[in-house]
Amino acid sequence: MKKTLAGDFLIYDKSSKTYRANPEQLVRDDVEKHYWKHVAQTVLKDWRLYIMLIPMILVFLFWRYFPMYELLGCFKVSDEVKPVADQFFSGFSYFKRLLFSGDGLSTEFWRALRNTFLLSFYGLLFGFPVPIILALFFNEIKSNLLRSVYQVLTYLPKFISTVVMTSLVTMLVKQGSLTSSMGILSRGLYSIGAISAEVANAGLLNNPSFFRAIYQISGIWETAGYDSIVFFAAIIAISPTSYEAAQIDGANKMAQMRYVVLPAILSTVVIMLITRIGSLLQIGYEKVLLLYNPNTYVTADVVSTFAQRYGLGSSSAQGLASAAEMMSNVIGMMLVIGSNAIARRASDVSLY
Repeated sequence: MKKTLAGDFLIYDKSSKTYRANPEQLVRDDVEKHYWKHVAQTVLKDWRLYIMLIPMILVFLFWRYFPMYELLGCFKVSDEVKPVADQFFSGFSYFKRLLFSGDGLSTEFWRALRNTFLLSFYGLLFGFPVPIILALFFNEIKSNLLRSVYQVLTYLPKFISTVVMTSLVTMLVKQGSLTSSMGILSRGLYSIGAISAEVANAGLLNNPSFFRAIYQISGIWETAGYDSIVFFAAIIAISPTSYEAAQIDGANKMAQMRYVVLPAILSTVVIMLITRIGSLLQIGYEKVLLLYNPNTYVTADVVSTFAQRYGLGSSSAQGLASAAEMMSNVIGMMLVIGSNAIARRASDVSLY
């Protein structure tokens, strides 16, 4: 603890040979004394901004915080009649059954957990660098008109509904159950000998071996352009003098990207990477639910779809579904904390 000195509060006046209050301390005392008054003045001054904040606060309350009450179902005996607070405490029985029971349910959960991690890891490995590369390419386009056109074209898939997007993917591969003809993608792969006629006619989405590739490629197409906005904003914030200094030193375009652009956006990349790692086990079930089928459960079933199937079943299975989602969220939180600590030690850049 820092030792408090008299000089922090009083100043000796040599002319009058007396002590008087430190002006800086008087300012600090005034700020502390009228703190809430200043807060009220700030709120009244910018009241329009705070009114605009209310809808977001309500969204977080109703869709993020209030649903946490239902997490008690992970530790209670499921009963459709009684509210969660009045149900009997069951301890960690649901977690034990999911992890260590050794029956079919436990096998399905471990398979879903493995698929969730693999889908997210492949998305991180192949999908995370693509927005950075796109942002670097956008920065090299000198024509503002062409850059705007290319950016809009890459942003558009993000604003397409998940249902529409999955329908487009299904049409490209043309599942045999929907139509007797091959899709464009299936026909192209068949023409170059990458797949057999049997696989093409049956539909790539009916083959477990192709689900992860289709999921990742469609995900990159859907989100890469929109995710590049953050990196492009960091790039355009770089001072032009940095490029000029690099050019004087004889750096070409690739050297400027390596020694000027990438170090300048490193903090943004690290923060985005930490948030991406935190959602490593948070795959939304909508896209998977619309693309998978019982034939591809072995590679497509994730924790969210597992919880969705069992959560809509009997009341006793709802606790299992809540426990599955709870474990996924806890693991995600630990991944955020761990990746943030590693980033802080390795590069002095962290999320918090």
